[in-house]
Amino acid sequence: MERIILLSSPQMKTVCDEVCKRDSRIETGNISWKRFPDTFPNSFIHDVDSLRDANVSFLACFDTPDTIFEQVSLMYTLAALRPRSLRFILPYFPTGTMERVDHEGQIATASTLAQMISAVAPAGPGPVPLYIWDIHALPIRHYFGANISPRFKTGTKLLKERIGDRKMSIAFPDEGAWKRFKTMFQDSSGTPIYPFIICRKVRDGERRIVTVSEGDVNEKDIVIVDDLIHSGGTILECLRALKAAGARDVNAFATHGVFEDGAWKNFLDAGFSRVWITDSCPTASTIDGKGPFEVLSLATSIANAITKS
Repeated sequence: MERIILLSSPQMKTVCDEVCKRDSRIETGNISWKRFPDTFPNSFIHDVDSLRDANVSFLACFDTPDTIFEQVSLMYTLAALRPRSLRFILPYFPTGTMERVDHEGQIATASTLAQMISAVAPAGPGPVPLYIWDIHALPIRHYFGANISPRFKTGTKLLKERIGDRKMSIAFPDEGAWKRFKTMFQDSSGTPIYPFIICRKVRDGERRIVTVSEGDVNEKDIVIVDDLIHSGGTILECLRALKAAGARDVNAFATHGVFEDGAWKNFLDAGFSRVWITDSCPTASTIDGKGPFEVLSLATSIANAITKS
C-alpha cells in the first residue's frame, strides 16, 4: 500500500493532527523548524528516504511575511526529493498581498507570491496541485506558472452543515461577496436555497458605510457570508445595517478569520449570535469558544484533497 505522508508548518500542527485522525491512511512526517541567530531559517526534513516512495503533502500557512521564505524553501526541497506525488495545501492565500494593479506604481505581490510557489521543480505526475479555500480573487489562478495546478475549494459546505434545516437568510456584505458565493447557495437550476439579502458597501476614507440594497430583512434570522475577516469593519457595519432594518437574529461566517491586531475582540459584545470561521488561520485556536466564536474544521476537506486520486 502506498504511503501517504502529511508534513505541516508549525502554525498548522493542530490541523495536521486532526486531518490524520479523520483518515487513518494519512501519517505525519517530521520537520524541525529552527532559526539561526540572524533569524534566517534552519529547517530540517527528517526521514527523507521515506518520502521518496510516498505520496507527500505539505500543509502550509503564510500567516506572516517572514514565514513565507522558510516554507517556500521547504516546498522547493520537497519537490527536489521527487516523491511519488506531491501536493501543497494552503488553506488561506493571504490577500494582504496586492491582487491587482489599479494605478501605475502599485505592486501586485499576489503575483510575486504565485511566481515564487511556481518555481518548484516538477514533481510527481504532472503539475503540483495547490489547494486553496475560498480565495479572495479568482483571477489569481492565472498568476501561477506551469508547474503548479491551483485547485479551489470552499468552506461554505461546513456552514450549510451547521445551519442544517434551520430557516436562515444569507446576507452578502457587498457585491463582491455576492458574486463569489451566490452559486454556493443555489441549486443546480440557479435558484437560491436560502433567501438572499444583498448589501452595498461604500468606503469613506477608513470608514465603511453598509446599507441593505436587496432582500427582506425584517424579523429574519440571517447569516452574513464572506471569505475573510481582517479588521471586521465591513461585517460589523453589515450587522448594524441588518439590525436597523429589523433583523431578528444575525450570525456571520467567514472561511478565514485573520483578525489582525486582536480585531476579534470587537466581536465579543457586538450583537452576533454566532460567528463561524474555519481553522485556516492560526487565530482560530485563540478565539474558539470565546464570545460568539465557533470554529468549523477544514480537516475532512483537507484529508479528501490529500487522498483523492
